[in-house]
Amino acid sequence: MEQQMTLFDRELPQPLAARLRPQSLEEYAGQTHLLGKGKVLRRLIENDQVSSMIFWGPPGVGKTTLARIIAGRTKSSFIDFSAVTSGIKEIRTVMEQAEQNRRFGERTIVFVDEIHRFNKAQQDAFLPFVEKGSIILIGATTENPSFEINSALLSRCKAFVLHALTIEELTALLSRALKDSRGFGMQQVHISEELLQAIANFANGDARNALSTLEMVVLNGDIDESGAVTVTRETLEQCISKKSLLYDKKGEEHYNLISALHKSMRNSDPDAAVYWLARMLEAGEDPLYVARRVTRFASEDVGLADPQALSIAVAAYQACHFIGMPECSVHLTQAVIYLSLAPKSNALYMAYEHAKKDAIEQLAEPVPLVIRNAVTDLMGSLDYGKGYQYAHDTKEKIARMQCLPDSLLGKEYYQPTTQGKEIAFKQRLEQIKDWKAKNCAL
Repeated sequence: MEQQMTLFDRELPQPLAARLRPQSLEEYAGQTHLLGKGKVLRRLIENDQVSSMIFWGPPGVGKTTLARIIAGRTKSSFIDFSAVTSGIKEIRTVMEQAEQNRRFGERTIVFVDEIHRFNKAQQDAFLPFVEKGSIILIGATTENPSFEINSALLSRCKAFVLHALTIEELTALLSRALKDSRGFGMQQVHISEELLQAIANFANGDARNALSTLEMVVLNGDIDESGAVTVTRETLEQCISKKSLLYDKKGEEHYNLISALHKSMRNSDPDAAVYWLARMLEAGEDPLYVARRVTRFASEDVGLADPQALSIAVAAYQACHFIGMPECSVHLTQAVIYLSLAPKSNALYMAYEHAKKDAIEQLAEPVPLVIRNAVTDLMGSLDYGKGYQYAHDTKEKIARMQCLPDSLLGKEYYQPTTQGKEIAFKQRLEQIKDWKAKNCAL
C-alpha cells in the first residue's frame, strides 16, 4: 500500500531572513565599530584568539549570526543553547559533550541566546567549564549584562555592545536580498529605493524585521504576465498596517512632525501634542529620538518654572530604553502631556544664548585672579586665588567677590520669569542682587 504524504512531510521554505543569514564576516551587515578593518573583535576572530564573550544589543542586529560565523571561522564545534527552554540538566548534558570534544582536541563554542533569562544557579553551572577552558561561552542578551549576568561569570567574559543597524545598512541589506540568489535574485522584482528606505525606517534597526517585511511585500506585490513583481506604496502600507504614515527620518516630514510636537507642547496644547506624538511613533520613528527632543524641551521651554519637568522627561527616556515600542508609547505620552500643561519659561535657553554670544566674541577674556585655583607655589606668588572668600563661611552664604571679567561686569544673562515655581527663583535672585548692591563696593 502506498504511503500517503501528509502536510508535515513537505519541506517548507525557510523565511528570507534565514536564507540570507550571513556565512562570513564579509557578508555580515553592521557593527563596523567591532568588525571593521583593524577593529578589536575582527582581529580576535582573524587571529583565532576568541575567548568567552557576551553580545549585548537589541533584537535583529546579528548576535546569533555573529556567533555562528565565529564558530565557522575558528573551526570550533558549535552548540546552540536557548535560555528559554533549557535548565540545569540540559546544561550538564551540553557540558559533557563539550568535555568529550576537548579530549579529541576540538574546541566547543556554546552559544546561549537570551542568557539573561537564566537564574543564578543556571549561570553558575557554566562557571567551572568556562574557567578551565572546556567551552568558549558566547552569550546574547538584550538586557544590560551588568545587571542581568552574575558578576563571577561576567568577569570571565568580554562584553561587546552591538548597535541597531542604520538606515543605510538596512537599505543595503534589502538591496542585496533582491539580488542574491538565496533571496529574490532569481525573480524580477520592481521596488523603488524610496520604498526600500521606508522598510528600513519601519524596521527600526532590526535586520530580521526588515527582511521579513520585504518578503511580505514581495509576496503580496502585483504580478504581471511575465511573472515580474511590482511593489507599490499601497502594498507596503497594507502589509505593515500603516496608512500614508511612512516618512523618511532624514527628510522634511521628519522635521515637520517633531516641530509640530515641540510647538504644540510650547503652546500648552496636550491634545495636539499627543496627536503629533502618535503620528511619529506610528510612522516608525525611533522613540529614543522623540524622548531626546522631549528632554530638550523640558529645559528649553519649561526650565525652572517646573524643575520636575526634566526629571519626568529623563524618566521617559529611560523607560523607552528599557522596554521600547510599542509599550513605551504611554511613557512618552505621560511626559508630553505633563510638559504641555507645565508652566513655561525659556529663561534658561535665553541665558545660555546670551552668554554664548559673549563667550564666542570674548574667548580670551581672563578668569579673575580671585577665583583662580593656586595649585602651585608659582601660581600663589602670582596672586592666584588672592582674596578668595569661601561663601559657606559667611552668614548670607554669599561672598564679596567679582566672578565675571571686568569687561562683562554688570551683565545679567539669567532673567527669570514669574511663571510657576520660577517666581521663587526670581525672588531669590532679587534678594542676592539687593545684598550685593548694599555690601559689594566693586
